[in-house]
Amino acid sequence: MAKGGFPKGMGGFGGGNMMRQQAQMQQKIMKMQQEMAQKQEEVEKTLFTASVGGGAVKAVANGKKELTELTISPEVLNPEDAETVQDMVLSAVNEVLRQAEEAMNKSMEGLAGGLNIPGLKL
Repeated sequence: MAKGGFPKGMGGFGGGNMMRQQAQMQQKIMKMQQEMAQKQEEVEKTLFTASVGGGAVKAVANGKKELTELTISPEVLNPEDAETVQDMVLSAVNEVLRQAEEAMNKSMEGLAGGLNIPGLKL
């Protein structure tokens, strides 16, 4: 053992090497945060479209999962069959929101860039 009770090269808490590794890790995390923000912004600006009933009902949403447009063809507006139109609207809206969610998840895949951060699912 070297003077001071630590094996050679282990002086104190690992010295500069540990600090260098921590600085590198912080740089990687900052870069990952910037990339995440950029990808999130790109997806949020994207418009997604879903239509059902042969185009009778069309829903458009952005990547923030906000419905921006809903079109219902007048041909399907039958007061005696409102339930069918309601079902088509729900189906179209749910599908377009699913598309937006899927796009956001896909854009975030692989961003960890080799960082193994417990609890962070990317």
